[in-house]
Amino acid sequence: MWRDAVLVAGRDLRIELRSRVGLWQVLPFALLTLLLFAFALGPRPGLLAQSAPGLFWLAVLFSSVLAAQRSMAIEGGQASRDAARLLGLDPAGIFLGKSLALLVELVLLEGVLLLGVLLFFHVSVTAWGVLLAACVLAAVGLCAASVLYGSLAGEARMRATLMPILVLPVVAPILIAGSKAFESSVATGSGSGARWLGVLGVFAVVYLALGVVLYGPLEES
Repeated sequence: MWRDAVLVAGRDLRIELRSRVGLWQVLPFALLTLLLFAFALGPRPGLLAQSAPGLFWLAVLFSSVLAAQRSMAIEGGQASRDAARLLGLDPAGIFLGKSLALLVELVLLEGVLLLGVLLFFHVSVTAWGVLLAACVLAAVGLCAASVLYGSLAGEARMRATLMPILVLPVVAPILIAGSKAFESSVATGSGSGARWLGVLGVFAVVYLALGVVLYGPLEES
């Protein structure tokens, strides 16, 4: 399983490096989303700083759906799935590999968006450990849920419209817990941050476990 996961992750990352879809499409979309949020709130530093946690995670969620659609498009149609089965690839390994490749992309995207938040929203972070841990845990949960529901969304012609409807309601706990952890890292640097990190951790573990168990049956259906 782990060998297959490394192979699939390496393949997906090599394809992304060559195509540069993430660089020329997903990243500009994320930054434009953040900029539009800032323009909508206007030149009010207090309001911008107060709204930054929620707007940061909204930009992450919207961008993650776009990145996940691209990740699932790499898999292709039924012929590609049949080829993977003929090669003897473990479905759990395919799920973990695609999640790992998407995780690398999403963590890099979160880093760029975080720099944008610090620049545009006048935010001063006092507890970087809480914030960075929240970003990593949220990215793990987002990737696992996105790959799982991307498989459930079916063929590529349906995925573009169906996947956001499936994924965004499910990842609402990440929006809530991530925003609260961000607020904690900005305001006090302690307090409730650990509790919200726990929520993100539970979400990530649950969806990783569900993906390992269910990805194979979903691909075969």
